[in-house]
Amino acid sequence: MKNKVLLTAAVTGAGDTTTKSSYVPVTPKEIAEAAIESAKAGATVAHVHARDPKTGGISHNVDHYREIVDRIRESETDVIINITSGGGGDFIPSLDTPAAGGNGTDIQTPAERHEPVGELLPEMCTLDCGTVNFGDMIYMSPTDWLREQAKLIQQSGVKPELECFDTGHLRFAKQLVNEGLIDGDPMFQFCMGIPWGMDADVETMLYMRDRLPENAHWSAFGIGRMQLPILAQTAQLGGNVRVGLEDNIYLSKGVLARNDQLVDKAVTMLNSNDIEIMTPEEARLQFGLRNPHGGEKA
Repeated sequence: MKNKVLLTAAVTGAGDTTTKSSYVPVTPKEIAEAAIESAKAGATVAHVHARDPKTGGISHNVDHYREIVDRIRESETDVIINITSGGGGDFIPSLDTPAAGGNGTDIQTPAERHEPVGELLPEMCTLDCGTVNFGDMIYMSPTDWLREQAKLIQQSGVKPELECFDTGHLRFAKQLVNEGLIDGDPMFQFCMGIPWGMDADVETMLYMRDRLPENAHWSAFGIGRMQLPILAQTAQLGGNVRVGLEDNIYLSKGVLARNDQLVDKAVTMLNSNDIEIMTPEEARLQFGLRNPHGGEKA
């Protein structure tokens, strides 16, 4: 797969972006359509969160995920489905009830976080590999919980994408590999520029890349205005790439984007540097992903 990369479209996320852009998909139908349109524009993978159709906020409802997945799978457009398993990790400190957390705290157990993945069996899912100050809240993933999640993912046959928001997350992700909780060649994702995780710059990217296991695959993404610069740097340094409205809502300064427009711009940038995009079928073979039709790995 020389000069070929896997391109992920992270189509919605769970953040408060729906108030900033009407292009951010909310309902299961809108999220599935965004994934399908992104695939038609050239994306290899659709990374999906579910949202509450009424409020636009995060949803843990498996039925919402089921509708998204069913709509994508029933379409005539092939795309690898990557479901988040990172929901239910938001802890917002409160001086009044510090142990319980304040208004907006949303904590799920490892089994609850895994439920959409275990029920729907996508080819891939994310696994956020540690706790981090995430803006003004804490994203919480204790190590024993992550071990339990990794075991559940392993038993399901879904390929985890090991998301690292800071350098310590990479250390723990490698520990999961060393403990035999990650099957096959591990896939790492560097989540760059999120307050207050790692910086979005090439020095940090090289630090992370150079500490990967020899058999590892890796991706990186930047948020906001760093999305496309990080994409270009990642591809040149041998990594896979990601764009989408989860991470950035602008096509250019002041111009709101659709997911398929961001994918199209990424494809154009990569092709201009003689880098091609893997098809879903190529990626399933390259990374040992399950066959979404037959259940076994491609």
